[in-house]
Amino acid sequence: MRYAISHVTTVKYASPVRLAQFNVRLRPADWPGQTVRDFSLAIDPQPPRLTEGEGGYYVNETRFILKDPIDQLRVESRFTVECEPLPFFIDDASGPRLAELRELAMKKPDLSALAPANYIFASPGAAPEREIAGWASGLLAEDMPVMEAGRTLMHTIYEQFAYDPDATQADTPPIEAFRKRHGVCQDFSHVMIIAARSLGIPAAYVSGYLRTIPPAGKPRLIGADAMHAWVNLWCGDELGWLGFDPTNDKLADTDHIFIGMGRDYGDVAPLDGTFRGSTKQDMSFSVDVAPQD
Repeated sequence: MRYAISHVTTVKYASPVRLAQFNVRLRPADWPGQTVRDFSLAIDPQPPRLTEGEGGYYVNETRFILKDPIDQLRVESRFTVECEPLPFFIDDASGPRLAELRELAMKKPDLSALAPANYIFASPGAAPEREIAGWASGLLAEDMPVMEAGRTLMHTIYEQFAYDPDATQADTPPIEAFRKRHGVCQDFSHVMIIAARSLGIPAAYVSGYLRTIPPAGKPRLIGADAMHAWVNLWCGDELGWLGFDPTNDKLADTDHIFIGMGRDYGDVAPLDGTFRGSTKQDMSFSVDVAPQD
């Protein structure tokens, strides 16, 4: 599948702010089966300089500073991407068993941002929770292959949790969404990450886009899409990192467009930063994932 992606973020401040520093994480990182072309980033007001680099984990980051006072910021990214299906079939018996997976991850000689050992331990947005760990231990067993474990966690969250955009906010702790059994893709991904790590499965938070299909007979609404989140699990040396989408109960495939991955949402947030001043801000998004085939 080939897609044209546009993503506009607008931030409005109740009063002008100064010395605003921003981090933008919208340029897709390299990912197997995904080819990105013609990426562009437009920023208004235009910064005097952009610094391109890598974030702390597997994500591209653009940094800039606006020294003059601003009361609004607009960031627009555009690119085209071609997504290919997985080149092999994966059944539930695939991958190492949980009893050996953690040891394999810790012994793997890899210091890169994709090293599985980076994603075994707690992180600020996915801290250990005894309730979630207990829930997960009732679903999985140490002799279970990692693919079966991943599908079990994914399917159980899909079955037990209700998608409800009014139930949580971006800063809602995962344990609150877990207890409510309501939330959005960010909440479901964090719950699955905490559950997986509690059993020794390296688990990462993925930021990206999802192709949405309108109801039969209805037009596709331009700009009505949104960023999406799912979970990457390290499934051993042979399979590597694979995506599990608990919001939709499916493996990440040609409907999923990868941007970057980190320990939790904070590592891959599309836009964050600091400024001098004390004022309210309002952030809005317009995202379009347009199939080209």
